Amino acid sequence: MKLAKVKLKGFRNFKDAIVNFEMKSLVIGANDVGKTNLLWAVRLLLDRNLNDFDVEPKDSDFYAYEETNNFEIYLFFDDVVEDCVVSKLKGKVGDDDKLCLAYKAFRDKDTKAKSYKLYAGVSESGLEEIEDRYYRKVINIQYISSRRDFQSYINREKNYLFQFAKQNRDEKEVQDDDVLFGEIQRDLKEIDEKIPKLNFIASATKSLNEELVNLSLHHKKQSIVFDTNASNIDNFINSVTIASRSNGENVRIGGDGRLNQIYLALWASKNELKEEKIEEVTIVGIEEPEAHLHPHQQRKLAEYLNKTIKGQVILTSHSPQITCEFNPNSIIRLYSKKGATNAASNGCSKIIDDAFDDFGYRLSIIPSEAFFSDVVFLVEGPSEEMFYKTLAKQINVDLDRLNISVLMVDGIGFKVFIKILNSLNIAWVLRTDNDIFKIPEKIGYRYAGVQRCVNYYRDYCTYDQDTDDIITRFELQLSNIPLKQPLAVNVEASEKIIKVLQKHGMYISKIDLENDLYQSPIKEDLMNFFPKKSQEEIVGAMQDRKAIFMYDFLKKEKTKLHNLKNDDIALPLMRCVNIIERLHDENN
Repeated sequence: MKLAKVKLKGFRNFKDAIVNFEMKSLVIGANDVGKTNLLWAVRLLLDRNLNDFDVEPKDSDFYAYEETNNFEIYLFFDDVVEDCVVSKLKGKVGDDDKLCLAYKAFRDKDTKAKSYKLYAGVSESGLEEIEDRYYRKVINIQYISSRRDFQSYINREKNYLFQFAKQNRDEKEVQDDDVLFGEIQRDLKEIDEKIPKLNFIASATKSLNEELVNLSLHHKKQSIVFDTNASNIDNFINSVTIASRSNGENVRIGGDGRLNQIYLALWASKNELKEEKIEEVTIVGIEEPEAHLHPHQQRKLAEYLNKTIKGQVILTSHSPQITCEFNPNSIIRLYSKKGATNAASNGCSKIIDDAFDDFGYRLSIIPSEAFFSDVVFLVEGPSEEMFYKTLAKQINVDLDRLNISVLMVDGIGFKVFIKILNSLNIAWVLRTDNDIFKIPEKIGYRYAGVQRCVNYYRDYCTYDQDTDDIITRFELQLSNIPLKQPLAVNVEASEKIIKVLQKHGMYISKIDLENDLYQSPIKEDLMNFFPKKSQEEIVGAMQDRKAIFMYDFLKKEKTKLHNLKNDDIALPLMRCVNIIERLHDENN
């Protein structure tokens, strides 16, 4: 069985949200967007470690941005066929092997007194009230917080591993262990006898007993000793700790990163050692497994947890390295709009999967930081990416602070990137060249760059009547160009459409980046960079060497880019800033 869907109404920062899950799901999103709150909703119904007080509704559990006095949490399960679950929840599992559990909280609008009720049933409409969370014996979540107490967990869980391994020894292993056990017992008894003979311990023992006699004569009847109790072999084994061994010597385990790996390895080992007979269904919820690990180990940890942990797994993460190891259909991106948190494409979705299928590559081909961005600025190639990142700094646009990513599409293949970003509800802006291409097998040319963006508008943007009217009126002139040099009527048509497409975040060069730079306020700087060359030679040199030119020019003249702040070239960047400001206003 699996937790297929969570529905939240009026809970914390979720006004009315649906989140679909797969067997392995990764929840990503900005800080404070609600990743922990989503897991808490599941835990309220399934976590055996939460007591009655923990599950009582708190004022902070009710939707924060509007006055509300109730909230609802629904957990929908598919493929509920395990005997332990069906028998425990007899009559609550439908013939279609579906189950719904619900938590509904109420708050009196006058007294503010709070209460809640629990429900179970074959569907949301077929729920029946139940007394308590008795089902947690067979359906539960095992939760690992981002704030992990490494040492105490490691010391506790190692005893479980010892006990399990002890129970699963064969007869010869038991006999061998019994012999070794006896040898250790004798050695420990000898240690117990020798330690009190150490001079400093004997002296301290004598001093302590003398002081006790001075306090009361009763202490003469019994003497106090410092006893290691090492000869109690069970206590001795229980005190065994994990250490790292190098060249035969025990050394201190370094850093929280190593401890985090040991923590999760112990946890996964315990999970893997469970008996094959299914006596309960446990969902695993882990927050930020990447804590304290460098990028390579983060990727390996994601792979390890996906392969090792049995059953359903829900991870939350801020790590691009972990994100790139997940199937796109398993990514849940949470985002906030006007204060309310939702899941893009309602969580795990075929919409996201289809977007990546069209791409034809693994997720890792796209810089995963883009999935943590609020706006992505799409450009054609490396020279444009280099230029706009540098321009942003020179005109005081802090991309990292504003959570904006500049991403090159390596050509003009914007379509698949737009489709992916739309599926994850990530805003985008693009800039492309104003290409004029010959029409195959015909006499004539077309505004290929403008037509490209018209198609993006129709396929991926919100319908707008004014935009439609302009495109309908002038579109024919985009391909009715008898010569490569457009006529006035063609130029007017393209300019009208280019302007209206900017409303949808699409910016088209006058010609291309190199020509636009030559016609910009840094023209003189380019002429100084290419002394004694004509316009045609300068533009040709820039186009011929593109990324190499851009690197050399920016290295020497990057401070001159501040003169472009009010130029059309900077418009896409400023559009990204405006989107961020609007999102911020909506959420505050």
